[in-house]
Amino acid sequence: MTTLTVSLPPDCPGLAAYSWLRQTQHISRSHWRRLKNSGTFRINGALVNATLSVVHTGDVVSFESEKHAESSIEPQDLPLTIRYEDEALLVIDKPAGQLVHPLKKEPLGTVGNAVLGYYRRTGQAHGFHPVHRLDRNTTGLVLIAKEPQVQYRLTPSGVKKFRRDYLALVPGTLTPREGTIDLPLGHAPDSFVRQMVREDGKPAITHYRTLRTGCLARPDGTMQAISMLQLTLATGRTHQIRVHLAHLGHPLLGDDLYGGDQTFIARQALHACRLTFTHPWRGETIVITAPLPADIQGLLRQLQA
Repeated sequence: MTTLTVSLPPDCPGLAAYSWLRQTQHISRSHWRRLKNSGTFRINGALVNATLSVVHTGDVVSFESEKHAESSIEPQDLPLTIRYEDEALLVIDKPAGQLVHPLKKEPLGTVGNAVLGYYRRTGQAHGFHPVHRLDRNTTGLVLIAKEPQVQYRLTPSGVKKFRRDYLALVPGTLTPREGTIDLPLGHAPDSFVRQMVREDGKPAITHYRTLRTGCLARPDGTMQAISMLQLTLATGRTHQIRVHLAHLGHPLLGDDLYGGDQTFIARQALHACRLTFTHPWRGETIVITAPLPADIQGLLRQLQA
C-alpha cells in the first residue's frame, strides 16, 4: 500500500487526483489505469472514485495498484542481505552467482524471488521493481523500488538519477591513474551477449581512480601487477565497466567473457560498493555502502607492495 501526503502551492486550493499524481509523483499512464481501477484509492481513509477526486494540501492519499498475487515472479524464502529499507525503497547486497531478475529458463533463485519472499514474510504487499541491475557474477548493492512510481522517480525518461560506485581489480596499472573513459558501446556482431566499443554504439562514460597497486604471486612463482580501482558510472550500459576496461587492455580479473585472467578469482572482480541518491519522497541524500565480499578481500590481503 502506498501512502502519500498532498502538498500544493499556496495559490492552488485543489487539484484533480490524476493531475497531482502525474505532476508530482510522476506515475505513468498505465500505472494510473491500474490504480483507478484497483478499488483501493482512499483520501483521508475514505474509499473514493480516483477519477473524480480532488486533493488538497494536507490530504493523506493511499492506494494499491499492483496486487502481490499478480506478480509472475514466485516468492521464495532465500537469504537476503538488506542494507537499507524504508516505506519506498529497499537496498540489498547481492552475492556472486545470483541473477537480479528471473529468466524463462531460470525462474527461481533470483533477487526477485528473494525480495518477494521477504515481502511475504513481513506482510508487505509490493511488486518487484529493480531500479537497476547487476550482472550475475557482480556483487554488491541493488536499489529496488517498492512501487512503480518510486522506480519512475529515480529513472525519469530512462535516465538514472543516482550515483553508483564500484571497486574492481585489474591487471597492470592504468595510465593516467585517474581519468574518464568515454567510448560508445554496442553489441558485438558475433555474439548475443558480448558488448564492444563501436562508433555507432550508445554513449558510455566511466570515471575511474586508482586506489592501490601491488602484485599477486602466481602458482609458478611469477608476480602479476594488480591495481584496485574505484569506478563511477555516468551512464549505465550493459557490461559497461567490463568492456571499457577490457578495451584499455585491463580486463577485470576473472572476467572470462572479456579476456580476464582467472588465475586468482573465478568470476569478475567487480563489486558495487556505494549508492548515492536523493530520496524520491523526502528529498534527503541517502548514501548506502556494502563491504567487499570475501573473495576480493582475500586477494587484497595477498597483495604485495
